[in-house]
Amino acid sequence: MRTYQLYINNEFVEATDKKTFTATNPYNQETIATFARAGAQDAVRAINAAREAFDNGPWPGMSREERSNYIKAVSDKINENSKLLVELEVADSGSTIRKAEEDVYLSARNMANFAKLGLHDLSETLEGVSKPGFSKNLLLREPVGVVGAIIPWNFPLKMAIWKLGPALAAGNAVVLKPSQETSVTAMELAKLIHAIGFPKGVVNIITGYGADAGLELTTNPKVDKIAFTGSTVVGQQIMRAAATTLKKVTLECGGKSANIVLDDADMTMAIDGAMYAIFYHQGQCCEAGTRLFLPEKIADEFMHALVEKTKRLTIGDPMNMATDLGPLVSKKQQETVLGYIHKGTQEGATLAVGGGVPISSECTRGFFVEPTVFDHVNNSSTIAQEEIFGPVLSVIRYKRVEDAIQMANDSIYGLAGGVWSKDADKAMDVARQLRAGTVWINEWHLLSERAPFGGYKQSGIGREFGIEGLKEYTEAKHVHIDEVGVREKKTWYDMVVPKG
Repeated sequence: MRTYQLYINNEFVEATDKKTFTATNPYNQETIATFARAGAQDAVRAINAAREAFDNGPWPGMSREERSNYIKAVSDKINENSKLLVELEVADSGSTIRKAEEDVYLSARNMANFAKLGLHDLSETLEGVSKPGFSKNLLLREPVGVVGAIIPWNFPLKMAIWKLGPALAAGNAVVLKPSQETSVTAMELAKLIHAIGFPKGVVNIITGYGADAGLELTTNPKVDKIAFTGSTVVGQQIMRAAATTLKKVTLECGGKSANIVLDDADMTMAIDGAMYAIFYHQGQCCEAGTRLFLPEKIADEFMHALVEKTKRLTIGDPMNMATDLGPLVSKKQQETVLGYIHKGTQEGATLAVGGGVPISSECTRGFFVEPTVFDHVNNSSTIAQEEIFGPVLSVIRYKRVEDAIQMANDSIYGLAGGVWSKDADKAMDVARQLRAGTVWINEWHLLSERAPFGGYKQSGIGREFGIEGLKEYTEAKHVHIDEVGVREKKTWYDMVVPKG
């Protein structure tokens, strides 16, 4: 069993009150790690270290190239330690090994690209602000200061990178708090960062519960920005807490993404794509394709093939390369998902496949839920409107494309969406009408650190990735430079200045 301390000001330290908590493997319920449990005092220690690093340390004043080298070194370290990180990600989160291998690879690639992104000079000359010869105007982008980063449990390493990468590339100091459910790889990342030798206090990683350490991050006046990924409910709580000091916030929250199949779609590819959209990582993805809209003329044929393929999915040991679905992250999450399945049946949806806990001997100790598909779902029902965060698909049939688009947008969420069609123009027309931050055409789940990601409506505020994501970690400063040079020629000279 591994033991982890808090990482504050380039030191590994115990929690002030010596409290700890443990991590459990969701596949077999074995304890895999013990963590120092940060309280409010420990969060303050980390915040103070970050504040000192930003206000008086070398990091913000370094050249973009110097900071980029540090960030690229993190990418290299992840690659060097990929085998261990994969094994720990599987044990801690229940991720299948195939997904974990991809996550670790992408974490390294993401960090390398954040290093490149940080080389961009975001300042620009503002043209047309005044008449020629009157002034020159610049827009500068400066680091926001101390960033509190709070991440969820579903993609532990990737989420840490998604926050650390752009925050550091913009010149900020960071306090990162991973979810108490999955903190192992974040603390392994702390070891790699420590080995690289970042300046003191630039990166601080503390483990603990949101009500203790997380709340302090959101309310402490020394923190300039909160970057959060998680549920909409928690995002709302963070926004309210951050309002006390008017912190900048970026919130990447929940989703109930609509996956629209048009009647001319490649059915085989659309079926596979719909399964990938919902069953990837057991449905524990904020942008999962949880609502599948099928045209009535092909719905029966589509559903028959979808159900038969779903029955053939392999559920079991996440370390087995043949496994398609591993366990959910916790007993609590398993109970939540099963509760939604029961609610779907109560509300009249047709349970087409799944709906329970697998009975194989391989699944007896884990927090498993069968891949589940409901047909004839009413778009206003609970399972079509609330985020389930499990392998549960709601199939909604439609007569006209206009109806599908209307129902797709009839949601408090707007994180992602998808369209399946052989006609690029038709697909693009639907994509333009979806109120969502990312729309895939004949694809799902593919995100890139080069393209912005975020949500409409209650799916969040702000964007991650790309230049837009980098700017979220900066303040915009307008600098006006006078070019008149003569007091008497100032436009305001006759207004308020005594003559003579």
